[in-house]
Amino acid sequence: MTKEELYSTLKERFTQVLKENGLETEPVDVVCRALSPEEAIGSTKRKDYPILTGKDVMIQAQCRGSRGQAFTDAPAEFHGSLEDILALDLMGDPHSRGLFIAVLNAVMRSLGLAADTVHCRTDGPENCAGDMKACLAERWPDVRKVTLVGYQPALLAMLTESGYEVRVLDLNPKNIGQVRCGRTVEDGAAVMQDAAAWADLILCTGSTLTNGTMADYLSIDKEVVFFGITAAGAARLLGLKRLCFADRYPG
Repeated sequence: MTKEELYSTLKERFTQVLKENGLETEPVDVVCRALSPEEAIGSTKRKDYPILTGKDVMIQAQCRGSRGQAFTDAPAEFHGSLEDILALDLMGDPHSRGLFIAVLNAVMRSLGLAADTVHCRTDGPENCAGDMKACLAERWPDVRKVTLVGYQPALLAMLTESGYEVRVLDLNPKNIGQVRCGRTVEDGAAVMQDAAAWADLILCTGSTLTNGTMADYLSIDKEVVFFGITAAGAARLLGLKRLCFADRYPG
């Protein structure tokens, strides 16, 4: 699947959901804004989450009383209708892409079609890592090699401390080459194919949806599980495997 196919398919399926629920032309008011790190994730034990180090920003959409969030490196504010959202250029404009994804998550949440659309805060990321550990042991007991796509410190620490062989990939130049939890962060653009072939399982951040690299992971012959809030609505519409425990730890 190409990046263009990913966004085209996502928009088509979201449009169909809106039609089925009579929302395509309904004058629904949508408000989207960037959140401060404190609003987004609270006061966490670890201080090297991407949202705290300046790489990513979390934006939040509110629609029909429900919230949806998305990580992006191109935040934008928005006030308008769902018709306006459907008209956005997902391929050419990263600002529009983040808005679309946040709104998608809010609408899917409002319809009961997606859960875990608002990030956990404060102790939540550490608790999430514990939940992930239990889930991996239960659902993938034979997995030993895990490629973690996206530097998420609590998950990386859990994987290394649990005895998994781990490779961690990232696109942020400030992280690439750095040693984290005893593992060197690798360039996700340069080693993606090799790291995917090596792994038994790929844990991939849903934030790959906002930069389009998710398409790369939908085209490989490996089991891929997306984690986090950004891919909440897309996972439902595209039939992707996703793990997120955010609703257990509301802020």
